[in-house]
Amino acid sequence: MSALESLMTEQGHPPVFASHLDRLACRDLIKTGSHSFFSASLLLPEELREAAYALYAFCRLSDDAVDVENGNGLAILRLKERLDGVYGGEPEPLPSDRCLADVVRRYAIPRYVFDLLLEGFEWDVSGRTYKTLDDVEAYGERVAGSVGAMMAALMGVRDPAMVERACDLGVAMQLTNIARDIGEDAQNGRLYLPLDWFVAAGLDAGDWLKDPQFLPQIGDMTSLLLSRAESLYRRADQAIARLPALVRPAIFAARLLYAEIGRVIHDQGYNSIHERANTSPARKAWLVGAAMQRAARPMPKAALTIQDGLNRPLVAAICLEPPPPRAANKRPGGVKDDLNWVLDLFSDLEVRDRTGRRSS
Repeated sequence: MSALESLMTEQGHPPVFASHLDRLACRDLIKTGSHSFFSASLLLPEELREAAYALYAFCRLSDDAVDVENGNGLAILRLKERLDGVYGGEPEPLPSDRCLADVVRRYAIPRYVFDLLLEGFEWDVSGRTYKTLDDVEAYGERVAGSVGAMMAALMGVRDPAMVERACDLGVAMQLTNIARDIGEDAQNGRLYLPLDWFVAAGLDAGDWLKDPQFLPQIGDMTSLLLSRAESLYRRADQAIARLPALVRPAIFAARLLYAEIGRVIHDQGYNSIHERANTSPARKAWLVGAAMQRAARPMPKAALTIQDGLNRPLVAAICLEPPPPRAANKRPGGVKDDLNWVLDLFSDLEVRDRTGRRSS
């Protein structure tokens, strides 16, 4: 235990597990792993941004570990052991685990949220398929709705209607991911489109998976999936507009950047078999500006309607465990400085993308 940790313990505060280098490692992981998420995160107050990096790092590394272990379930057991250490105050000597241990304690993120995430990973490991769209959304609730719930906890949001919309936003993003990755997933023997849709289209899902080619029927399914995602994005908009002013720009940016993937797929004729949808740095910068304009609008006064509320287990897990009161920190600088910073980032990414293409 370091001198700082000993002093904090003596004063009644729990020790801090993560170092500055640990936090930098988590930041670098998201910077290389998800340009869209990293871009949106830059608009968060610094304290929340660092916490979001910790969540992303653990979730991303967990997802990668499950992919590598080829379906034998050992990675899931290993992840559960790591979470035992995180929640038991003895994280393993990994940057992601040490950072996560600090975050879950500081923001009172319940273990159930991570258990649900791992259940989604278990579904992947087992090669599970989904009969209906509701089944697909149940999968999305686990692997992405859980992340929406985590973000709600970071922002101190415990109102059932607000947390419900945060989970909806996560599911919408997952449906967008599924639509974008249909071809890539099929090449890896995975299918996330509802089996009922194949039956209605007169296709055999198993036969198509053996030789995944773009068909008009697959385009129709992709369109349906994105239509459902768009309806969830619009539901989430009503909650995002009610978030504290300091976090509103980042969440609107994440929402718009992900929804843009659907627009690109639309422009490709809903063909994500032969081409993966990508958004240019210039377009991303424009969307960030649009997000900041949305965030500047007055907060709606009408109350949010609740669909399932506390009857949705993920919502109940967050709302029934209120965090200690705390205030988010704001990075110095105004809106103009924020936007200029993000524009500089995209300029840098564009240069690196061009360099990468020339060297490949």
